[in-house]
Amino acid sequence: MSKVAFMTLGCKVNQADTEAMQGLFAARGYEVAPFDSVADVYVLNTCSVTHLGERKSRQAIRRAIRTNPEAVVAVTGCYAQVAAAEVAAIPGVDLIVGTQDRQRIVDLAEQAAREDGQVQAVGDIMAANVFEDVPVAEEAPGRTRAFLKIQEGCENYCTYCIIPYARGRLRSRSLESVRREAAKLIRQGFAEIVLTGIHLGAYGREWQDENRTLAAAVREILALPGLGRLRISSMESIEVEPELLQLMCQDGRLCPHLHLPLQGGDNRLLQRMNRHYTTEDFADQAAEIRGLLPEVAISTDIIVGFPGETEEMFANSLTFVERLGFAKVHVFPYSRRVGTPAASYAQQVPEDVKKERVQRMQEVAAKSAACFAAAFVGRTMEVLFEHPGSDGRPTGLTGNYLRVKLPPQKEDLAGRTLKVRLWELREDWLEGSLSET
Repeated sequence: MSKVAFMTLGCKVNQADTEAMQGLFAARGYEVAPFDSVADVYVLNTCSVTHLGERKSRQAIRRAIRTNPEAVVAVTGCYAQVAAAEVAAIPGVDLIVGTQDRQRIVDLAEQAAREDGQVQAVGDIMAANVFEDVPVAEEAPGRTRAFLKIQEGCENYCTYCIIPYARGRLRSRSLESVRREAAKLIRQGFAEIVLTGIHLGAYGREWQDENRTLAAAVREILALPGLGRLRISSMESIEVEPELLQLMCQDGRLCPHLHLPLQGGDNRLLQRMNRHYTTEDFADQAAEIRGLLPEVAISTDIIVGFPGETEEMFANSLTFVERLGFAKVHVFPYSRRVGTPAASYAQQVPEDVKKERVQRMQEVAAKSAACFAAAFVGRTMEVLFEHPGSDGRPTGLTGNYLRVKLPPQKEDLAGRTLKVRLWELREDWLEGSLSET
């Protein structure tokens, strides 16, 4: 049996894409092997959001080539889409696919194995107008959570972001397909489904149909028997529908967790970024959400060192992040992406200044996360357990995305949702013990 190995870099959408491609290879009789093992095909699902993502992608490509120089090395994802010529110049790359036509990945890999020379299959992503409906894998890959991609493309054109050029126009998975694929994941035994998309809040927008929205997709899944948890991944704050919040209030299976990217805590920065809200808009939306869902976790992303960011602007961002009390903050130094408007902006922030500001923002972020988690010490909450970590201890997540660890247990708790008494906050997790009730 031929072996195929995967490496995923970047976001949860990439992870969902990788799982779909794993399913395509498995359906054709391939054994999915660890990336560090000797395989016949290596598929690298790359990232281009930052320079670091691209560098890690190149490193992973070269690692696969070193592991087995005779294997087919296939490169897909955002880096392959926006920098196909750069990827093609790496000796040993046999196939370049991009972010579309991945339903043909097995045929293309086998073509590359037969032919001399490189197979190029990177199309015009801006011409894509239909969601690439690759079914999820038929067999569960031994995890408790599954990612279900229901949306592709972005048309926001934030001035710092390469993603619209890598992913193209808005395309959404049909409600029928959402329901079918979610039902398949439930049958496979996944205890939590995570909805993902490049611009998830824009799900269904291209159809201009008020009956086909993100809330409608969520309703379709909540109606399925046997569903454990449903979680929504990143979406824009101004796109959180009132109906979606009502569903969170009414149905405990819909996790009280929203990841709402802020990106900047100063209105002048937000305008330069081409973000379509003000800090006042964001704060009002967060207050409304918390008024309805007091235990909700609101996490965010923030960019530090955007071109033109003064010390005053950064101080405003620090103050705003501290005031909002996020459950988690992902802090990113601005990464200059050729082809985006911000790359040509004047007043690029020096790297040493960015590094120092990132550290200061991370300190505020850590305090904010600790404050949020500490509020749940002494509470009993439901925890979905994953496979034990490197320390062998059971670990899992609450619905509002708190990491919880138990003392060592005799039995494997992976995949089970159990009540846990939370009794102490550690570095970035809560210690707990199984509740008697």
